[in-house]
Amino acid sequence: MDGVRLLRLGKRLTELGRAMVTEHASATLTPGEIAVVSDVYQHPGSSVQDIRVRTGFAQSHVSTSVARLRERGLLDAEPDPADGRRTLLSVSAPARDYVRARAARPAEPLLAAALPDPAQARRAAELLDELATLLLPAPPPPAP
Repeated sequence: MDGVRLLRLGKRLTELGRAMVTEHASATLTPGEIAVVSDVYQHPGSSVQDIRVRTGFAQSHVSTSVARLRERGLLDAEPDPADGRRTLLSVSAPARDYVRARAARPAEPLLAAALPDPAQARRAAELLDELATLLLPAPPPPAP
């Protein structure tokens, strides 16, 4: 596997994962809004500037997306205690619950739709599980 092929594979896996988590949201949210929600989900307590830096979007685009997402109840905002001029964003509880429920679904049906041969889909699921075990950090042990 060379670097370019690895990047292409990573992009395809990202597309498949995003499709699972945002399946219905993509009908009502723009790709930019999905990217902003995803960024805030991964980085709660972010400012518009933080999101701009991580996504590479123009500040005006991030600000517009944040305003729309707040109107829809998908993002919550609170003043930054260290700098009252800044607003810190987090994903609202209903949006967080939605993403968690979507993310917890098994990937096999999505892989079956992406691959024409059921045996290939099963094998891809097995390989992805193995890669996740090898490459992702182990989850923390459950609290006592």
